[in-house]
Amino acid sequence: MARPVVGIIGNQYLINDQYPAHAGGEMNSEAVASVSECMPLLIPADPRFVSIDELMETCDGFLLTGGRPNVHPEEYGEAATEAHGAFDRARDAIVLPLVRACVENGQPFFGICRGFQEVNVAMGGSLYPEIRDLPGRDNHRMPPDGTLEEKFALRHTVRFEENGVFHRLFGAQEVMTNTLHGQGIKRAGRRVVIDGHAPDGTPEAIYIDGAPGFTLSVQWHPEWDAANDPVSRPLFESFGQAVHAWAEGKRPVSVLKSA
Repeated sequence: MARPVVGIIGNQYLINDQYPAHAGGEMNSEAVASVSECMPLLIPADPRFVSIDELMETCDGFLLTGGRPNVHPEEYGEAATEAHGAFDRARDAIVLPLVRACVENGQPFFGICRGFQEVNVAMGGSLYPEIRDLPGRDNHRMPPDGTLEEKFALRHTVRFEENGVFHRLFGAQEVMTNTLHGQGIKRAGRRVVIDGHAPDGTPEAIYIDGAPGFTLSVQWHPEWDAANDPVSRPLFESFGQAVHAWAEGKRPVSVLKSA
């Protein structure tokens, strides 16, 4: 029997500074295949090539990945500055309406890092361009040096609301995570429930209130060592269960039931 399909949102890159390409991290595909037990399908996130309707018809769920480009601040009513970094307007044009359509229809998605931020912006929220510049906040960016193991090492705790969705999913109110992001939630979007925070107050875990499907999103990178990490594995397993249920025609699948 064919596995359910998870559309993995890709990012635009220039190979050798001149050849345009769409790409996605291998560890995203590995987590979807080995832990969620679904077939990973890389999506070229550009409205010239795909439409929202086509994507929702082809895929059973979506992984909204991290990426170096940030959501353009015009999407939340602010002017771009140097602090906002690089952008990918084509990805903005696909993912933001895709999130809203999935929320409405109950089709599962799982947001990671930039994907977490996209979910907030799609629902009308805004972002800080640089968390480390805020008083009392820590530097959440990827360490500039070291091996991949060192860059993705666990660096801070995330504490969840008591008896909330994430608390019930993990069976613990506090977990250790990695951290590799510069931006973060400034104003939560409509129906965006911030269910977990880093010690410095940075939002780290969200879901959409009242959504009929799986909408969990996290600011850290659970795709790293997803098969073995005690925090990553339950996230991808729960996401996979929701995607399998969608593929089997079970609609809607409540985020509370999925967790």
